[in-house]
Amino acid sequence: MKYIVIGLGNFGLSLAEKLTKLGNEVIGIDNSMTKVEAVKEKISHAICMDATDEYTMTGLPFKDTDVVIIAIGEDTGANIMATAMVKKMHPHRIISRAISTIHETILEAMDVHTIIRPEEETAERWARKLSLKGMVESFELSINYSIVEIAIPNVLVGKTISEVGFRQNYNLVCVSIIKKVIDKNFFGKTKRINQIQGVVDTETILQSADILVIYGENDDIRKFINEN
Repeated sequence: MKYIVIGLGNFGLSLAEKLTKLGNEVIGIDNSMTKVEAVKEKISHAICMDATDEYTMTGLPFKDTDVVIIAIGEDTGANIMATAMVKKMHPHRIISRAISTIHETILEAMDVHTIIRPEEETAERWARKLSLKGMVESFELSINYSIVEIAIPNVLVGKTISEVGFRQNYNLVCVSIIKKVIDKNFFGKTKRINQIQGVVDTETILQSADILVIYGENDDIRKFINEN
């Protein structure tokens, strides 16, 4: 996959490096030449530029990029400006970093659906999450086993839990299903929040907007995601 990481501070740099190590193509952006020089041998491409300048931003290959991550943390204004620039250029997916509750509320009002809180989540966890197709969240129980949340693959929509055969075909356990429900934020902007459905039975039908919660060995989880 192809990523653009804007902001090469501690979090952005770590994320860019880990995504690269996982086999992805990463363009790192920062307005500090020192930071760009420090990372240019560790990621695919490193560019020194101002992410709040619309003219220079138009030169980036947004159309060919899967995910754009705005990781600027030290300057809230620059983060918001860069996020606005990226949204205007219509990438496939935008992820932006929030450093306060008010900042997060502003990003939500801008209709940024995925918001990073580095104080709560590590770069390694995000790198893993972004590198697996459809991954929403992951919880490592040990080195080998995890509970993960993934978007329902299109090929499974309309099938029941028993028809998929999580245990028989993939050696996994379907723990639950999360559904999206509509809520409103402080500004009255509607957003979707997750609502867990509890223990599912074998005749539960998978729907396109659902999120699967599955448990198993990490290699089996990767195999399930790659096959579907």
